[in-house]
Amino acid sequence: MNKLSVDLNGLKLDNPVTVASGTFGFGREFAEFFNLSNLGAISVKGLTLKEKLGNPAPRIIETKSGLINSVGLQNPGIEYFIKEEIPFLRQYDTRIIVNINGDNIDEYAMIADRLNDVDVDSIEVNISCPNVKNGGMLFGTDPDIAYKVVKKVKKISRHHIIVKLTPNVTDIKVIAKAVEEAGAQAISLVNTFSAMKIDIDSQKPVLVRKSGGLSGPAIKPLAVRLVYDAYSAVNIPILGMGGIANSDDAIEFMLAGASAVAVGTYNFINPLVTQEIVDGISDYMKRKNISDINEIIGRAHY
Repeated sequence: MNKLSVDLNGLKLDNPVTVASGTFGFGREFAEFFNLSNLGAISVKGLTLKEKLGNPAPRIIETKSGLINSVGLQNPGIEYFIKEEIPFLRQYDTRIIVNINGDNIDEYAMIADRLNDVDVDSIEVNISCPNVKNGGMLFGTDPDIAYKVVKKVKKISRHHIIVKLTPNVTDIKVIAKAVEEAGAQAISLVNTFSAMKIDIDSQKPVLVRKSGGLSGPAIKPLAVRLVYDAYSAVNIPILGMGGIANSDDAIEFMLAGASAVAVGTYNFINPLVTQEIVDGISDYMKRKNISDINEIIGRAHY
């Protein structure tokens, strides 16, 4: 038997295939297609302290090999999730990763505190959110602010902590090291790239909020490079994502340094893609005579 299990510094997964927050809801729709226990983990839709309606439409645009979204973190709020969604997810033998978002550092801390006695496996701190107190600048673009967010969450939380990084920075290594020093047990990257589409007839941006986040196969080479760079800068595991569409893509991320991978936009195209990736990784291991998937993590560096 090939060993597919991985350990994200305390978060143990039966296999390295997970899903990216915001692309899988709370798993209910995909449970109609396959057994969610087949996933290493589920990172649920991003949650805020209170219910959030998100941005007005249009807020999603399909592009060549990608998707630009400006959904605006529409979600039912942390209390609804705890009451209604955790019992559903706990029917399955998979890890639950809760993606949290705040308008300020105190909100991150309050959500983390609320989750302390809740049956989840990890918190994914999304620092790609706008920092309201600092003029809308993303928490994750300033290493000092990123450090403060993670430090406060880590101090309060009793859960495993993953920090989700934005790619919209000059040097990903600086941010990665800052959150590692603050106590992050793992990092996930990349989130979406800032992007825009303009309608040539109206001569105006298509999205109501003008710009959004680009995901999908179009960003994969950029995401692989950022994972590769981050791997050389930190000593904590990386959950790699960004345009993964098949097992070859997933393996490429792991060779670059990811200990596990998350599939995002391609779930909308093929709801069985994660299952195909798990099978494809197993086939690759047999073909290459690899007994333990951990053997390939970061191998492109050596």
